[in-house]
Amino acid sequence: MSVCRSVKAIALGCSIALFAGCSTAPPPPLVRPAAFTPLGLNAPYLYGDVIGGHRVRAAKMRAAKIRPLTAAAAPAYIAELDRELRVQTAGIGLDILRVGNGIVIRIPAALTFDSGSAGVKPEFDATLLEIARELKTHSQSFVDVYAHTDLSGSPGPNQALSDRRAAAVATYLAGHGVSRARIASKGLGETSPLYSPETSETEKAANRRVEIRVLPFTG
Repeated sequence: MSVCRSVKAIALGCSIALFAGCSTAPPPPLVRPAAFTPLGLNAPYLYGDVIGGHRVRAAKMRAAKIRPLTAAAAPAYIAELDRELRVQTAGIGLDILRVGNGIVIRIPAALTFDSGSAGVKPEFDATLLEIARELKTHSQSFVDVYAHTDLSGSPGPNQALSDRRAAAVATYLAGHGVSRARIASKGLGETSPLYSPETSETEKAANRRVEIRVLPFTG
């Protein structure tokens, strides 16, 4: 589905539902911190093993009849997914980042959850749907979901909240066609901030983020 067709379909739906409200409208453009993209790209968790370990995850993938890529095919496969994600999410307000041999989809707080909540917001629903569509068609990949909090509050409750948020995103992806065998989730609480200390509400919001890491499933 091209971006143009998506926009036309959204516009038509909104016209029909003018008085009832349009639930499929894309989220508005976001103003992000200037340094939102480059910060945090050296965090160890972005370069480590997949959540739960490669051996265990690979076994689940094979049990789900997902065939691994060859090592030679993996770079082109990820490059294609990168291009598709950039096209389909253009203007939404998230970042598609190449990290190591995979992709990190970094989603800022304005598109994720209300304060203290692990319920997916309608705006986040539209974003995740586009991501789910691309991940579904590129099934030969691991999908790791990480959720973060800002530095306010206590570490224990922040950890628990981030666990619930990561699980909520994983559940959403699985419910929209991404094989559950491919997905794992983990909350990182306040342990991996983009900004520390947080000197503004903008920086706090940047720390409250969700990241979806996509890595090639190779044999």
